[in-house]
Amino acid sequence: MSTKKKYFILDTNVLLHDYQSIFNFKEHDIIIPIVVLEELDKFKKGNSIINFHARELTRELDKLSGDKLFTDGVSLGKGRGKLFIETGKPYSERMLSSFPENTPDHRILAIADFLTTKYADNQVIFVSKDINLRMKAKSLGIQAQDYTTDKVTNIDDLYNEVRILENIDTGLISGLYKNGEGLEVDKFKFKTPPFAHQYFVMRNEKASVLAHYDPFRQMIHRVEKVTAYGIEPRNAEQTFSFDALLRTEIQLIALTGKAGTGKTLLALASALHQRRNYKQIFLARPIVPLANRDMGFLPGDVSEKIEPYMQPLFDNLSVIKHKFSPQSKDYQRIENMLKEDKLVITPLAYIRGRSLSNIFFIVDEAQNLTPHEVKTIITRAGEGTKLIFTGDIEQIDSPYLDTGSNGLTYLTDKMKGQDIFAHVNLVKGERSYLAELASQLL
Repeated sequence: MSTKKKYFILDTNVLLHDYQSIFNFKEHDIIIPIVVLEELDKFKKGNSIINFHARELTRELDKLSGDKLFTDGVSLGKGRGKLFIETGKPYSERMLSSFPENTPDHRILAIADFLTTKYADNQVIFVSKDINLRMKAKSLGIQAQDYTTDKVTNIDDLYNEVRILENIDTGLISGLYKNGEGLEVDKFKFKTPPFAHQYFVMRNEKASVLAHYDPFRQMIHRVEKVTAYGIEPRNAEQTFSFDALLRTEIQLIALTGKAGTGKTLLALASALHQRRNYKQIFLARPIVPLANRDMGFLPGDVSEKIEPYMQPLFDNLSVIKHKFSPQSKDYQRIENMLKEDKLVITPLAYIRGRSLSNIFFIVDEAQNLTPHEVKTIITRAGEGTKLIFTGDIEQIDSPYLDTGSNGLTYLTDKMKGQDIFAHVNLVKGERSYLAELASQLL
């Protein structure tokens, strides 16, 4: 039985989220409202990844069209549908009575409203990352959905990867303590085989041990508690984090968990501990304006404008510095690294265009990045670079991302099981008893 063709109308935020999204709707046709092109034009200038996406999409559309007209539709390739650009449409009576304001969002809705009537015998679906705009569309009887191509669904499994194994044979636990090389994985008779760099809490009524699976040697070995640049792990997850951060064979790490679990602090301490192995340490985060206010609203020059966004990173550095006296070599070393640009704390956008070879690169607040932004960062990593992404998927500041569609979750899902990747989800807050209590109860 033949399936009726569907028409997908794409919102601006979908195209900025994934500029290749036009190729992800199989044999169905894609419609881009003319208003969307106007909005994309405003994003073309700039150095952030979202500006790059706007430029790439514009080039892609130009390449697709050639000497063809969008009014006739241009082919998206073999097995795919056509791409149309739909010009502006007058408001229907229900649009006028519901949304009389002439805004870009409402002009997009007017086009979707018109096409829903025009193609009444087919499915017309409005695709947007904007939840409120989807609700508006549905109120008009227009089918609307999120863009889910890169959305992760198995979130609970993804963030419960540390396995707690009960009733482990005492002989195996003892063997992990006695044998520094570890024990063959087959001796543990796992019902579910471990994946690369999986961490375990193994215990019985008499003993316990923290363990790690080495995919290269196929061995389980004990994870020892270590201190890095004055920072000592306070729980099992922090111990696992240090283990992953200090392993030279692991080049890509995701540290997730709620605020106060120590993700950024552990990453920065491990970077300083390994400073001799890298040319520079980069500590960066995306700038997401607070209360939807752009940086332009803040007073001062560029440095003063970005300072409030970077302050949490300096706070983590301050915690480490205060482990030492101001006269100590360790304290002075951090000061000198900052002066000599060996330790760079900066907005993520400012990293663009810089060489990422032999760099210890920490990307903080990575839950505010899209999957494509994360991919862009990773694919620029040169030889000898180690990348650490930290973040809390429950504290997403972008209105167009959620727990399943953000870049940090996407990275963790796609890289799971790779022999150069490790993920640790930190659960227990260590900032203070007050902070932990508030996190649980409020």
